[in-house]
Amino acid sequence: MSKEVLVCGSIAFDSIAVFEGRFRDHILAGNLKSLSVSFFVPSLRKEYGGCAGNIAYNLKLLGGHPVPVGTVGQDADDYLQRMRAMGIDTRMVRVLADAYTPQCYITTDQDGNQIASFHPGAMLRSAENDISGQTAAWAIVSPDAKDGMFAHAQRLHASAIPFVFDLGQAMPLFDGDDLRRMLGMASILTANDYEASVIVDRLGEPIESIAAGLQAVVVTRGGEGASLYTSTGRTDIAAMPVTKVVDPTGCGDAHRAGLLYGLVNDWSLRDACCLANVMGGFKIGSQGPQNHQPSRVDVAHALQAHYGVSAQFPV
Repeated sequence: MSKEVLVCGSIAFDSIAVFEGRFRDHILAGNLKSLSVSFFVPSLRKEYGGCAGNIAYNLKLLGGHPVPVGTVGQDADDYLQRMRAMGIDTRMVRVLADAYTPQCYITTDQDGNQIASFHPGAMLRSAENDISGQTAAWAIVSPDAKDGMFAHAQRLHASAIPFVFDLGQAMPLFDGDDLRRMLGMASILTANDYEASVIVDRLGEPIESIAAGLQAVVVTRGGEGASLYTSTGRTDIAAMPVTKVVDPTGCGDAHRAGLLYGLVNDWSLRDACCLANVMGGFKIGSQGPQNHQPSRVDVAHALQAHYGVSAQFPV
């Protein structure tokens, strides 16, 4: 049986700059009618990102078999080469010669405030990336263009491939009817605690009721860990203790990868969530979404030490 995971979602670049002052000293409330400001940013880094890219990276760290499904532009050669060097199958990454890869430009000041702009580029045509005929043990539909998310969900459902629905940053695009439609096809819903509260509000029913119609709902709660909801009740799983919190960017994607690895390998949902917490814990100690590099021995040790779960990962 195939252990491949179709990872549907965005594949993007993040350009992150640091302004060594405070935005509030330069953006004055009384002058917003005619705003023209420029910030000197001596620190700049470019990161490989996007939900599908991040999930695939983490799943490969575990020895999994991710197949990212996304659309990129003419400028993605280095990203694709990096994926292939890791052994990630890029057959379902579609390159559009007349577009740019999705890019997020983020400037952060010394108070941690951010000004960001996002260029969707090739992502706007993600629905054209047809996964019909593909086989996989599991899949995930993560944030992307809305029509692309629905197109992937419909094709997965038609192919009887179970998938995780990760609403994430696409939350503003989905009203109650959209959520009902998507959950009618999905097997598992994942969300952070804020997203879960919005989903509950838009559906008008508690999370326990939503979980009763699915295999599970997994809600991440930052430093408080995660909650697993199934038809039989709720299980809270504490976060893995970490020595240093460096950057939460991409922690949710790392968590999804751990969950997917457990699902593909027939772990219990509780054990899969424990692995998800471990991956999120390793990620938060590193700058950027794809720079942490725990070995599989490290992951296995943390899983046993913090959750009492014994596991062997591929060598």
